[in-house]
Amino acid sequence: MMEHPMLDNTTLHSILADWSAWSAQPSGTVPRAIAEHCVLVPEVVTVIQGVRRCGKSTLLRQLMAANQLAEDQAVFINFEDPRLLDNLDARMLDQLYELSTKGSRRKLTFFLDEIQNVADWQKWLNTRLETNSGHCFVVTGSNSQLLGGELASSLTGRHLRHELFPFDLSEFRQRATPGDLEQFIRRGGFPAALEFPQPERLLQQYFLDIVEKDIRERVSAKSSRPLQAVAKMVMDSVGSELSLRRIAGAVQLSPETVSHYLQACEDAYLLFSCPYFAYSEAKRARHNRKYYAIDTGLRRAVSSRAGQDLGKDFENLVYLVLRRKTADISYWKGKGEVDFVVNTPQGATPIQVTYGEPKLRHDEALETFYQQFPHANEAIYVTPDTFEDFTEMTL
Repeated sequence: MMEHPMLDNTTLHSILADWSAWSAQPSGTVPRAIAEHCVLVPEVVTVIQGVRRCGKSTLLRQLMAANQLAEDQAVFINFEDPRLLDNLDARMLDQLYELSTKGSRRKLTFFLDEIQNVADWQKWLNTRLETNSGHCFVVTGSNSQLLGGELASSLTGRHLRHELFPFDLSEFRQRATPGDLEQFIRRGGFPAALEFPQPERLLQQYFLDIVEKDIRERVSAKSSRPLQAVAKMVMDSVGSELSLRRIAGAVQLSPETVSHYLQACEDAYLLFSCPYFAYSEAKRARHNRKYYAIDTGLRRAVSSRAGQDLGKDFENLVYLVLRRKTADISYWKGKGEVDFVVNTPQGATPIQVTYGEPKLRHDEALETFYQQFPHANEAIYVTPDTFEDFTEMTL
């Protein structure tokens, strides 16, 4: 494979100069909690992962401000800049590093946005850390497997990982009016969509971009259409058990291909799977998974009308609150269903979700659950009236 010629330093310097304007804290942005608590440490990589368009680039600017970095102390570049398209490899990272550090002894913080686009970036970063240069590195990516394979083992104890989601309800209220729960469910938390005159069209484009740029290329699919069909079917059915065979039959793919596609959707933070709760791995494997979307506004923008149910969206929203706290979330089904079961250091906590008043079926399902798991913690009911207290709860 023929290598492309390297960028000349003048062009790369111009690209860096264009992106340096991003180091200024923009007015009117919603402060993200990560920026307040994230301290940048030399030789420890700060890794920020999250779905495309959830605000990672803005968070980087907030990190610059929170850590009181002057413009000449920060190197910021976004690797989705089309001018870099033919040079996304370790040679370009070396060139960027040398250009930024040449003739200077100052310690820099490198903000490398959407780093997953650069070939062999993991090896390059690991090499830089081994040199003990005293520089800081912050990387972002739109894939949960950003720290996979070789880098994960070599960076043990040398990286801090953070996940960024679209706005939660409190952040939504700083940007949107009215800021009530139903509006949040309908509009979701993608920052730019809250100010866009046609938010559904923008969210639909987000969906297409995520599928095309973060999923299709990863699974080497020839077309985005079957990927879109799988993702839309799952989004229509949030909160319901879905078998791979059922999805495969509906979209005319093999169950193995569907499984591969769904994993890629999860890696891109488009969807989350929720397995069956059991202490036995064999029991968990015998049951289908439930799925939830990264954002209720995005789900509503791409779902069929039959899928636009506020009760489903509210359950999806509760899942996202839980997912911000832990990845150890399951559901249980016996005589009735327990919407979520969260493993905590104190034991399993069952959670029932309802957009209206709790019903008899919720109590009956819990009664059966406690017969099988008598030492489980006290159940939590989440309704619109208790939702805000629930978001503040420590599980």
